[in-house]
Amino acid sequence: MKLPIRLLGLTLLLAAGAASAQSVYRHVDKNGKVTFSDQPPAADAQPATPRAGIAAGAGAGLPYELRQVAQRYPVTLYTSDECGPCGAGRSLLVTRGIPFDERTVKSNEDVEALQRLSGQASLPLLSIGSQQLKGFSDAEWSQYLDAAGYPKSAQLPASYRNPPAQPLVAVQPAPAVQQPQRAAPAPSTAPAPATGPTPSNPAGIKF
Repeated sequence: MKLPIRLLGLTLLLAAGAASAQSVYRHVDKNGKVTFSDQPPAADAQPATPRAGIAAGAGAGLPYELRQVAQRYPVTLYTSDECGPCGAGRSLLVTRGIPFDERTVKSNEDVEALQRLSGQASLPLLSIGSQQLKGFSDAEWSQYLDAAGYPKSAQLPASYRNPPAQPLVAVQPAPAVQQPQRAAPAPSTAPAPATGPTPSNPAGIKF
């Protein structure tokens, strides 16, 4: 059956749109590692209980469902100063009401740590659980946040505040300068007993 040209064009357009809107599937292996893929999980795959990703109490003040998602798939944003895409990524997370930690990359130690973490030194970097998204993409970040189970609109309480940004490598406090210790005075020694004959010991006998 031949379709009219106009209807055929519409059918092709809809097919192209469906192909471009790929689904993202969440996989959790037996060790609790979470990855995201465009391939559905195998039928015989055994779901595992995801491990808690944030410390106890870190999600205090969040609605129950959002706290559960944040514990399973914690979000961390890696940024630097004078990074336009970093600001855009931060705005997306804040606007959508995603609880996240921010790590700043400033020092050489931070850059080296970022390279070990992601294999490159470009920013921004977003991690959702163990999944890393390199570079900012509104559509891609939103797609992966959806797959992780984060709400599409903000549900954070008005009083909630994300923790302040911290350096990627914790700054170690400078060691305290120790004052040189004064040498203890040498103990005074009693004068050695005289040897040889003395008025009280004329024979000079030694005991």
